[in-house]
Amino acid sequence: MNPTSAPYRFHAFSISYFSAKVRPALRYKRLWYEELRADRHEVQRRTGLGFIPILITPEDETWQDTSEILDRLEARHPEPPLQPTTPVQRVATRLVELYTDEFALLPAMHYRWASPLGAATTRARFAAMIGDAAVAERTADRMAAARIQLGATDETGSAIEAHTRDLLAALSTHFAAHPYLLGARMSLADCALMGPLYGHLFNDLVSRRLLLETAVPVVGWIERCHAPDPARQGDWLTGDALAPGFRDVLTVMGRDAAPVLLACAHAIEAWADMRPDDDGPPPRAVGSAASTLRGVPLQRVALPYTLWMLQRVLDAGAALSPAERTALDSAIAGTGWEAVLAYRPRHRIGKRGFQLAFESPRR
Repeated sequence: MNPTSAPYRFHAFSISYFSAKVRPALRYKRLWYEELRADRHEVQRRTGLGFIPILITPEDETWQDTSEILDRLEARHPEPPLQPTTPVQRVATRLVELYTDEFALLPAMHYRWASPLGAATTRARFAAMIGDAAVAERTADRMAAARIQLGATDETGSAIEAHTRDLLAALSTHFAAHPYLLGARMSLADCALMGPLYGHLFNDLVSRRLLLETAVPVVGWIERCHAPDPARQGDWLTGDALAPGFRDVLTVMGRDAAPVLLACAHAIEAWADMRPDDDGPPPRAVGSAASTLRGVPLQRVALPYTLWMLQRVLDAGAALSPAERTALDSAIAGTGWEAVLAYRPRHRIGKRGFQLAFESPRR
C-alpha cells in the first residue's frame, strides 16, 4: 500500500461515468481512501462547480478534473505506474482518454436514456442513489436533455449502436489475447475506458445485457480493472509495441470519433476568434458543431473542454523527438487518428483553479 498520513476522500457515485475512471487507479495504486456518496453541497463549496467526482487529498487539497486527478496521482504515487514512458504507448493512452472523455459519452448516454426501459430504470437508480426524489428527478431531466445536446438523438441511434457493436467486438478479440489494453498491466487507457464501459454500460440494465450476450471478454476485463491486483500483473508490451487487437480498437475509435472531435475543435476555435476581450472563463458551451457518424448527420454542442482534452494528446506528441514522432506516425497510420495528431490549434486553453481559461488574448 502507498502510505499516507490520512485517507484520500473520494466523492463519487456508483453509476457515475467519471467516478468509474478514477476508482480503478485508486485501487491499483493501493491507496488508503474512503469513498463517499458525493455530497453536492460540499462539492460546490470546494470547487464552485457541480461536477463529480472530486478527490480530497490527505492534506485537504481538492482535485476535481479526472485527467488532472490521474496525472497528480501518478506524480505523487508513481509505483505501480499507470502512464507509459515510451512514446507510442504514451500517446496511445492519451488517444483512448480523448475518445472516452469526449466521444464515448454518445453510446453511454444513448444506452442509458434512449429507450423507455433504460430511462425508467436509470431514474429509479438516481432516486435511490441521491436519496431525494425531487433532486433526483431534476438531475435525471438534465442528463436526459444532455443526451440530445451531445448528439445521441433518435436519428443517430443506429449509427451509435453500430459503433458500439464494432468497438465491443474489437475489444473482445483483444482481451481474449491480453488482459489489458497495453498488455499484461493496467494503464491510464484502461482507467479511462472504465468510464463508459463500467460507469454506464455495465451498470445500466439495457447495455449490461448487450455486454453479457456479446462481449464476455470485455466483462472479464471490467472485473479485472474493478478489483486490480498490481502484484499479479505483468508488463506492458515490450519495444513500445501496440498489440494488433489494440490497434484494431484504436481504429474503431479513431475512424468514428476523430471527425466529430475535430468538428468540435473547429467550432470552438471559430468562437474563440471572435470571443470577447474579457479575461473570464469561456462558457461551458459555445454553439454547436456539425459532422457525421457513419454517414448519419450529427449535430452536437461544442464544449471548450474538448479542445483542452485534445491539447493533452497534442502536447504528448509535441514532446517527442523526430525519431519518436516517426515511430508514432507509423504505429497510428490507418487508425483514423492521423488528422487529430496533425491538428494545430490557433488557441490554447489552460486552467485557472477549476475553470478553463484561454492562455493568450484574442487575436
